Amino acid sequence: MGKVAFLFAGQGAQHPGMCADLIEAEPAAKAVFDAADAVRPGTTEQCLSGTKEELAQTINTQPCVFAADLACARALSARGVMPDVVAGFSLGEVAALTFAGAYTDEQGFELVCHRAELMADAAEKNPGAMRAVVKLDAATVERLASEAGDAWPVNYNSPLQTVVAGTEEACEKLDLLVKEAKGRAMKVAVSGAFHSPFMADAERGLAAYLADGHAPAEPSVPVLANRTGEAYPADEAGRIELLSSQVANPVQWVRTLQNMAADGVDTFIEVGPGKTLTGLVSRTLEGVTALPCETAEQLEAVLATLPKRGE
Repeated sequence: MGKVAFLFAGQGAQHPGMCADLIEAEPAAKAVFDAADAVRPGTTEQCLSGTKEELAQTINTQPCVFAADLACARALSARGVMPDVVAGFSLGEVAALTFAGAYTDEQGFELVCHRAELMADAAEKNPGAMRAVVKLDAATVERLASEAGDAWPVNYNSPLQTVVAGTEEACEKLDLLVKEAKGRAMKVAVSGAFHSPFMADAERGLAAYLADGHAPAEPSVPVLANRTGEAYPADEAGRIELLSSQVANPVQWVRTLQNMAADGVDTFIEVGPGKTLTGLVSRTLEGVTALPCETAEQLEAVLATLPKRGE
């Protein structure tokens, strides 16, 4: 058996009732939600009973998904499954860093709540839109985004799926250009142009927050950064720069997965709500195992699968 990676889900994976049975079945998962409630009262209830519309608001999405991600990872580790490397998609990177010891659970939760406020404010000041473009390679999407105007590729999800962010006008123009190129552009249900220059204010605010006594410590497990696809560095200034600039720069997810595979990872476990990252692994890499782990049933499936890979 090769190495194991935990992949922490990002914004967009949320859904009402996420992690409900895991909270009941796994004390380690419940402990994470208890810590979240201590920092932000009502988080557990919002995850379990919040409406789809309520959970889609950035100010709610990020802390709720963070709690779900970390709870799933803690449940796995409590059952003896430890990763060799971790990564998180967008806000999932904060959960990955927290799991890897760069923050305590409470510190990570406070950070993600502040991050959500900064990004929501930036989105309100600089309205934008996002499109997921499929059936076209990244180079083609980059060219079309440039032709569309104020639009930028921001999430390199898989070889044939790239997300673009920009003004609504530019995204509407992109829709036509993508159609002409025989691709497909789908609206992303978000409130802003995340990971684009429209998030510059959020980047500055986050950098100031991190520098003011909230810098991530050096992780005890390698954490691959969204910006580079490489491990977070040993120097504190480098970690602050990577984490703060992440919100206004592209998520290099394809590079991250490819680097993990090149390093010997052959088992990818998605921790958090949904199966989005599991699907991206399957569309990016061949000959690997990708498993979701949000529910108690999925947790047992992971535990049953891992020993077999060593046979």
